[in-house]
Amino acid sequence: MRARYPDVEATLERDGVTIRYEVHGTGGPALLLPSSMPLVQARQWKAQVPFLARCFRVIVVDSRGNGGSGRPRGPESYTMDQLVADLVAVLDATGTARAVAVGLSAGGRQVLELAAAHPDRVAGVVAIAPTMIFDVPGYDDVRDSYEGEQKINRHYIAKEYADFAAFFLGACYSDPHSIKPWEDAVSWAAGTTPEVLIDFFDGLGRPTIDEARETCSRVRCPVLVLHGDDDLMVPVSLGEQVAEWTGGTFVRLRGAGHVPTGRDPVRTNLLIRDFADTVTGRVRAPRSWTPARNRPRRALFLSSPIGLGHARRDLAIADELRALRPDVEIEWLAQHPVTEVLAARGERIHPASRWLASESGHVESECGEHDLNVFEAVRSMDEILVANFHVLDEIARTEHHDLLVGDEAWDLDHHLHENPELKRSAYAWLTDFVGVLPMPDAPDREAGLTADQNAQMIEQVERYPRLRDAALFVGDLDDVVPDAFGPGLPSIRDWTADHYAFPGYVTGFTPIADADRAGIREELGWADGEPVCLLTAGGTGVGLPLLRRVLEAVPLAARRVDGLRTVVVTGPRIDPATLPPTPGVEVHGWVPDLYRRLAACDLGITHGGLTTTMELTANRRPFLYVPLRRHFEQNLHVPHRLARHRAGRRMDWDGLDPDVLADAIASEIGREVDHAPVDPGGAARVAVRLAELL
Repeated sequence: MRARYPDVEATLERDGVTIRYEVHGTGGPALLLPSSMPLVQARQWKAQVPFLARCFRVIVVDSRGNGGSGRPRGPESYTMDQLVADLVAVLDATGTARAVAVGLSAGGRQVLELAAAHPDRVAGVVAIAPTMIFDVPGYDDVRDSYEGEQKINRHYIAKEYADFAAFFLGACYSDPHSIKPWEDAVSWAAGTTPEVLIDFFDGLGRPTIDEARETCSRVRCPVLVLHGDDDLMVPVSLGEQVAEWTGGTFVRLRGAGHVPTGRDPVRTNLLIRDFADTVTGRVRAPRSWTPARNRPRRALFLSSPIGLGHARRDLAIADELRALRPDVEIEWLAQHPVTEVLAARGERIHPASRWLASESGHVESECGEHDLNVFEAVRSMDEILVANFHVLDEIARTEHHDLLVGDEAWDLDHHLHENPELKRSAYAWLTDFVGVLPMPDAPDREAGLTADQNAQMIEQVERYPRLRDAALFVGDLDDVVPDAFGPGLPSIRDWTADHYAFPGYVTGFTPIADADRAGIREELGWADGEPVCLLTAGGTGVGLPLLRRVLEAVPLAARRVDGLRTVVVTGPRIDPATLPPTPGVEVHGWVPDLYRRLAACDLGITHGGLTTTMELTANRRPFLYVPLRRHFEQNLHVPHRLARHRAGRRMDWDGLDPDVLADAIASEIGREVDHAPVDPGGAARVAVRLAELL
């Protein structure tokens, strides 16, 4: 799922070649972003477009050779004159008189050539690691073998294109922890052919230093050159020369590689925006300003929208915080389905929430039948996390909040560590698990990727240990798994003990006493002694297959359990009408007090989400839980915690046929349980820590 879809998606024909482009945004000055070369597509700008499109009309172009554009043959099809003419044709097709042109690598040369040849069409240029000179020694040589840089060779490209692409793009994405953007680029490289790429390299020609200088000297508009000084593809000195030749501004990105748009998107995006604001005269006036002496205490909560558990516990924490600090004003930067819970409670949802890209929608798009590789789903959510972080950063820039509370707000935590200078208030981080883990039967690749992600997180926290003013694990130390973060990395439990405080679990309610359970049942219309099985699927749409599978077993279970009543709560993202009608089953959508129904039932059935299983645990109810396949948290972290509480009976999806499930319902319903108690004071302890930060 993309963070932002185009307002216009179209193609044009120029001299028999199709050129595809997208337009994002409908107002403001125009930005023109062509793809760099046939090895990649315009999706290379995926981390830039959602943010920039809120300020500008952004036009992205699949340059000829890949994506939705044509793949003509012959070097004459890939000269700079042809590439520049394509960009002019796109400007004409979109009714754009002038634009700020932004290019990366060979795309940097494209936009400089455009500005030199058509000064009336370009208001400014952002050239990122501009490849003004393409001179590869031995590019035409025939060798017995090709190692290292020798792979940048026409014969090797023709013979071993896939290996060439992996090598070449590996040099482009040389920064540590850049596996994901490298994988994206390799996938885009599959969209063209070695013949087209060779034609492109030949069409570029071999401009000399004097020719590059002459081109730049004809650029009359303002120019910003961004260049990483660890760039393995284009020496930083060339970027400095381009800035000098154009009379532009040079920004050295210390320690960065060739593609800062992929590895350091937040800072790159802000540099592009600020430059474009300057050259187009766009003014971003502050909305208001309140002297510090008159400012109320304000907190902004960010709750992960992957399920509703974060919202329920955060509301409990907010209530406790208000009790301690009645003067505090609390706002929520939130998206569906969290907004459903907040609206029911009358909470104030920040108006900028409308700009958030849907994380729940993305996760649902990645799931199969009771199957979700949540690690890969979050990795592929990278552009959404960048876009959503920018929403928060804009709030922080234009408003004041004394405290940010991020409950598994991965966008906030990751990008704030990557850009610590953007921190403007106290920051508290909450999570109920630490460490991404490979599934036991996962391929070696997954183990390597999870270890790399864990290593990056450890490095971030060790580098900026005070960025999190509070790091709170929602639970106790024994709830943390004892596994290692990965080969050569520390124990998760030991590291967490050193870097987190442990306020205990946050249920958001006081466990229901046995004496009160009868009153709840009467209120719900459940007769005394009537066996009630409650089936719920959580706050996303991922649980729909489980609901259907259990409903298949209900008639069989009803034969085993006299008078069985089955109650289904679908949650806010599943339409109850999508479930097959089943005799003896009542179906509800989202209910705001699900924990009370869980407390009153005789058996709960759910997937492996922590919140629902811990609510059943706290209320001492028997339950069956079915972890989503390939979901490392539900299969590894949650069962570890439930085992500690002696709670729940785990069932695996692959063996969950109707007879097995009906037998399990019959044996578990109404069973006396011996769950370890769940301390209800966690929310109050978290609130005490937050009040200290205020």
